Amino acid sequence: MFIGNLKIENPVFLAPMAGVTDIAYRIVARRMGCGLVYAEMVSDKGIHFRNEHTLRMLETEKNERPLVMQLFGETPESLSEAAKYVESLGCADIIDINMGCPAPKIVKNHEGSALMLDPKRAFAIMSAVKKAVNIPVTVKMRKGWDNEHINVVEMAKLAQEAGMDAIAVHGRTREQFYSGRADWDIIAVVKQAVNIPVIGNGDVRTCNDLQKIFDQTNCDAVMIGRAAQGNPWIFREFVHFLRTGEKMAEPTMQERKEIILEHLDMLLEKKGSYIGPREMRKHATWYTRGITGGAELRRLFNLAEKRDDFVEILSQM
Repeated sequence: MFIGNLKIENPVFLAPMAGVTDIAYRIVARRMGCGLVYAEMVSDKGIHFRNEHTLRMLETEKNERPLVMQLFGETPESLSEAAKYVESLGCADIIDINMGCPAPKIVKNHEGSALMLDPKRAFAIMSAVKKAVNIPVTVKMRKGWDNEHINVVEMAKLAQEAGMDAIAVHGRTREQFYSGRADWDIIAVVKQAVNIPVIGNGDVRTCNDLQKIFDQTNCDAVMIGRAAQGNPWIFREFVHFLRTGEKMAEPTMQERKEIILEHLDMLLEKKGSYIGPREMRKHATWYTRGITGGAELRRLFNLAEKRDDFVEILSQM
């Protein structure tokens, strides 16, 4: 498939997740066959003020490309300025506008999914960002704000009018956050309403789910979020299933150990000997979900402070 003029090798994407889809995990996901990875959302204000932490979030590597840098903000001026800066760095292949984040600290600033309540401003933002850069621009949105404000079809049409190259739709309202079932029917309606690629998002955890969402919505690609936490093999599994119709075996214990250490080593390299292991704790607990003795392993991982601690724990698996 294509997003703008960018060719994507397969329609299985990694969703942007704050605190999860950093450079280390994106590299792991790409190695597992993920067609397109999204970075953690980045503040336009952080870019404007050249905040040190924000600028670190813009660091990328060649072996994780193609990559989408997702931006969030409140005004057309600030978001278009941020998009220009990202493009100037050459760190991304696509700019994505966040209109889906439900976090209170984001929506109280009229950012993220709060934009679903303000179509006029959302249209102005999308138009300004599209005009500001030469690389493709996409938008990620939700079903609506709540059950009384389900307007994703209207917003999708505005996105197409503004020149967006693709739309990702999470089939939940902001009020739902991540509870309940994602509404795939609304994704199907969006797909019928626009001519640009539509990416379906929400509750795709198994090969059966993957087949169902494609059949039910006719979407062009799927975006995997929480189901990919601690499970980068989901990309390998889904791509294999799409190409062959066959399901793959679960990763072996040895594969799990190797990926945990590989992931940890990248975090150590990128974030140092203090932050790296501490950030790895949550990933390690996700990697060991569902295995025998996992509860005790997770307890130990949450106490790990250095690489040797992880090696010792892994030796018990």
